[in-house]
Amino acid sequence: MPIGMPKIPFLLDGDEDEEDEEEDDATWVDLYNVLYRTRSIFLGDAIHFEVANHIAGLMIFLTIQDATQNLYFFINSPGGLAVAGLLIYDTMQYVTPPVYTLGLGVLASMASFLLVGGETSKRLMGPNARVMIHQPESDYTHKDRSLEVHLDSGEVEHIRNMVIRVYLERTRLPREVLNDHLERNLFMTATEAKYYGIVDDIGVENLFARLREESASQDNSLDPDAPDESASQDNSLDPDAPDETLAPSLL
Repeated sequence: MPIGMPKIPFLLDGDEDEEDEEEDDATWVDLYNVLYRTRSIFLGDAIHFEVANHIAGLMIFLTIQDATQNLYFFINSPGGLAVAGLLIYDTMQYVTPPVYTLGLGVLASMASFLLVGGETSKRLMGPNARVMIHQPESDYTHKDRSLEVHLDSGEVEHIRNMVIRVYLERTRLPREVLNDHLERNLFMTATEAKYYGIVDDIGVENLFARLREESASQDNSLDPDAPDESASQDNSLDPDAPDETLAPSLL
């Protein structure tokens, strides 16, 4: 998370019941806690297990809260641990709502893998963002490096095959091309990433309008003065209720 987290005033449940003329009935909360209410999730750091658990848990919670609303996953990351990235990827495929992926800044290594792992046709990228793909790597830290290399090589090859399989499914590129490109660091502009098949479109202008609409609809669902849409469903069980299935009058 960023250093010096910004805070904004937000009206929480119960705040309006408290009589405090000086604080204007608002609570100052972290910016990201408010954005989570719009179902927006942010990855702005290297990928490690703490970050991966946080993001996966948030996706699962938002799915339990409402499985019909989209999830918006903003990514700006230099990459990180392959297994931690696969944890986030598996969660993205497990949850019911479609997951928009939005690439901003730099999307390197496992960050590019998460970008391509979003819902097909819902993978977006900023026009000035950059993507970098390469094969999974491993650090050899044991004293007996020959044993470490032997044990790690099999696991790295297994992870590499999983990554290639996902890229094959998402980009529709030949395996020979992907094998060759993953052997080295391959940097791409937004236009090149779209041509490659990592993203479906460039630009996020229309997305923010959709976020505002969905945020407003969620706020209305919490408004006690909003019209009760369930009343029309209850009327369907009332024998004295007018039959709404009749053809409307043209007069």
